[in-house]
Amino acid sequence: MKGILYIVGTPIGNLGDISDRAKDTLDDVHLIACEDTRVTRKLLSHFDIHTKTESYHGHSSDKKRGQIIERLTDGEDVALVSDAGTPAISDPGMRLVESAHLAGIQVVSVPGPSAVAAAVSISGLRGNDFTFFGFVPRKKGRESFFVEILESPRTAVFYESPHRFEKSVDAMADVLPDDRIVVVCRELTKQFETVVRGSAVFVKEYFTEHSDEIRGEFTIVVSQAL
Repeated sequence: MKGILYIVGTPIGNLGDISDRAKDTLDDVHLIACEDTRVTRKLLSHFDIHTKTESYHGHSSDKKRGQIIERLTDGEDVALVSDAGTPAISDPGMRLVESAHLAGIQVVSVPGPSAVAAAVSISGLRGNDFTFFGFVPRKKGRESFFVEILESPRTAVFYESPHRFEKSVDAMADVLPDDRIVVVCRELTKQFETVVRGSAVFVKEYFTEHSDEIRGEFTIVVSQAL
């Protein structure tokens, strides 16, 4: 019998958001493949879970992925987690999931928090038809990225890091007109959660005046083209 690969959603900030099923799964599997073992061990320690962990991230080799597939083939159950949220959403987990499917291994979702879903749900923008764009390009392509969002007939959702946030806000203010609503969600579910809603220019002005809030992770939602 082959093992099962569990895709386990973990909290994006508030530890109380983890499900009982997720905790049970992490406690029961033979191995947890995680983006950063240090981050995951803090989560496991909080819930007194002692399952073995191994790193699996964007720079992991094909050999490492093959070793995990081999363990699954040999009958071990493995859980895949990211540092926060649902794995395989804008992280390298999809390659492990794809390999598992190709190897005839059962893949089971243990749903949990997602910054994308959380941000859309509180944005007040159309949530029945949206596109997730992942992270804003680091350097080249930033302006064309926002031109694509400008022309999108669907609500747009994307991530940005605090280190590049100001450049992205500048680009949004240059490209997006005042009739496009921008919702910036910072540190979702955490103590200093902030939601700023308005035009791109308004958002730029807000964070110029509140530069101390440019920290943590950002999920940004933009209304569709009119």
